Amino acid sequence: MRLQEEKHTLVVADFLLLVTALVWGFGFVAQRAGMEYVGPFTFNGIRFLLGGICLLPMSVRADHTMAKEVGAAMPPGKAGLFAGCLLFVGASLQQVGLLYTSAGKAGFITGLYVIFVPIFGLVLGRRTSCGTWLGALLATIGMYFLSVREDFTIGAGDLLVLAGAGVWALHVLLLGYLSPRTHPIRLAMTQFLYCGLFSLIVALCFETISLPAVYGAAIPILYGGLCSVGIGYTLQTVAQRWAHPAHASILLSLEAVFAAVGGWWLLGETLTGRGLFGCALMLVGMLFSQVYPLLRRKRVPLVYN
Repeated sequence: MRLQEEKHTLVVADFLLLVTALVWGFGFVAQRAGMEYVGPFTFNGIRFLLGGICLLPMSVRADHTMAKEVGAAMPPGKAGLFAGCLLFVGASLQQVGLLYTSAGKAGFITGLYVIFVPIFGLVLGRRTSCGTWLGALLATIGMYFLSVREDFTIGAGDLLVLAGAGVWALHVLLLGYLSPRTHPIRLAMTQFLYCGLFSLIVALCFETISLPAVYGAAIPILYGGLCSVGIGYTLQTVAQRWAHPAHASILLSLEAVFAAVGGWWLLGETLTGRGLFGCALMLVGMLFSQVYPLLRRKRVPLVYN
């Protein structure tokens, strides 16, 4: 009976992760559609503030249960400021890049952060498996077929999104350092609020903000803030408490596939055969880099002294 309950729990967790990937993938469509009405910094400013507000109830509720677990914590406001700065840079590069590239391509290029994380981790003295390097090689070849044109040039939008993926990787490493040292949900909420604030400040300086434009972009903004940030984060947090790490990495990587499907279905975006081949290689590279260490860990017995 208990085994059946555990299997049921794993199935539910995997389903929630699949929904999370779906929500995040279609988030690229919302980001691109919203910029038909407002500028990239206006869009990010409003959606991240909404996302931060969404986490406020979870933050208040978790205070009573998690405060004792954190121990000698770094103040969430200070940690959130550091994380929010990197989040602002990464989100800005991605959002501006979406002005010049498709949602589908942006989804696959952004997914490269899962390979950048262990590679950047080398600077911190962390080991990187050969699976990561093979995955990076496959993803790089895929990136070539997806983004590099026949005249050996690459679009500005693809480069901006690629730079954003690098910043996302740094952001993941920073969260890995900050999360054990502070309140995790408050950290997430605070970084979203700081990112939204920084984005609105830039928008006020360089973009024209009008209520009719914001109203026109209301659905994409609400989706980006409430669904991609609020619901997506919540589902991931709940699901990864029970999901197998290999299942989680595979299912969350499908975010790129859903971005391409959403771009084709809702925005009329298309990819050439060359681009589809590149996407396939990138997806295989991302999955391999995540799953290989887990498979190898299963084969090598642990020895305790």
